[in-house]
Amino acid sequence: MPKRPLDHRAGTATTSDLPAALAAPPSPDSPTPLLGGLTPSQFMRRYWQKKPLLIRGAIPDVAAPLSRDALFELATSEDAESRLVSHARGRWSLEHGPFDSDALPSVKRREWTLLVQGADLHDDRARALLDRFRFVPDARLDALMISYATDGGGVGPHFDSYDVFLLQVHGKRRWRISAQRDLTLKPGLPLKVLQHFEPEQEWLLEPGDMLYLPPHIAHDGIAQGECMTCSIGFRAPSANELIGQFLYYLAERGELAHSPAGERLYRDPRQSAVAHPAELPAAMIAELGAILARVKWTQRDLVSFLGSYLSEPKPQVVFDAPDRPLAEAAFIRRAQASGVRLDNKTALLYGARTYFINGEESALPRSRKWLCELADTRRIEGKRFVTLSTDESMTALLYEWYCAGWVRVGAFS
Repeated sequence: MPKRPLDHRAGTATTSDLPAALAAPPSPDSPTPLLGGLTPSQFMRRYWQKKPLLIRGAIPDVAAPLSRDALFELATSEDAESRLVSHARGRWSLEHGPFDSDALPSVKRREWTLLVQGADLHDDRARALLDRFRFVPDARLDALMISYATDGGGVGPHFDSYDVFLLQVHGKRRWRISAQRDLTLKPGLPLKVLQHFEPEQEWLLEPGDMLYLPPHIAHDGIAQGECMTCSIGFRAPSANELIGQFLYYLAERGELAHSPAGERLYRDPRQSAVAHPAELPAAMIAELGAILARVKWTQRDLVSFLGSYLSEPKPQVVFDAPDRPLAEAAFIRRAQASGVRLDNKTALLYGARTYFINGEESALPRSRKWLCELADTRRIEGKRFVTLSTDESMTALLYEWYCAGWVRVGAFS
């Protein structure tokens, strides 16, 4: 990290200054205030996973996606991940939601924070704000978390193992950061708080300001009065997670059964009598190594696994199918008038031959351009749908997704 990271100020307003529900992600080579006048390509090349970047006026006239009361209400839902962090008399406490409506502390009380993860799954404005960051692949984009804090509130000095954009949407928060190598945590706490935090730089962020931090940069944010911060985080699965899930995926699909490893039963015709029956047999250990060495996979297996795994909804996600779904003909007419869009909870990815929606893999249809357009833009406008509707197989597929709650008719509400 340089001695002083850049402090960019937004320049002339562009389409990214539109209200969140109308804004589109910037194109790779278009300068944007969101990144301090840099293009996404320049940002990814110079800063992504390399060094912090402070951006003043990233989103001018920004407003919190959810009001304080709406956020508190969302924290009562079993469909949302929420946490309450308090700091009093030098002690940290952590509680997990959902919370009863009267369980949260008074907003007049100092030093407490409510964190609601995945706000984009439940609110169109939060989803639209998250979409601004889709210059990073969807396979990496995780979720938008909203942090509400009273004066002095925070979660302590810590570090994340993933990239994060910290956007101030209400009030002020003072951030201190450090590129320190000592990431030892204080023992015995319910939170991951650094034992030795040595801040190197600090800034006061106001509404519209944003701070990008790559992984393992220590940081501490303290609310200056009541404030709200949106955290845009990115998936960073560990090698252990990917390896374990990939082998499970192969076994579940029966790929191992068709490989040389197969369902071959363990045999030990030369096993001798033992004096130590609890000791693992050396022959069995060697056989396991031989089995694993015979496991084979292809590039297609890797694509199928990643697409299915990364598009799989999180455990708490529940899709809301329409109570009274339109008939297919009525669905097509409505879509021709107002378009369709993916539900906020829907993940749609694609590869060279197949696509993945909410963990399910299928072959790309002949009219792949429509499906890829829907995946990339997360919507198809009404005029475009008029052309699309000549493809009966595509309209039938979208209608099926509509009935399942994966697709919605119309624009953002």
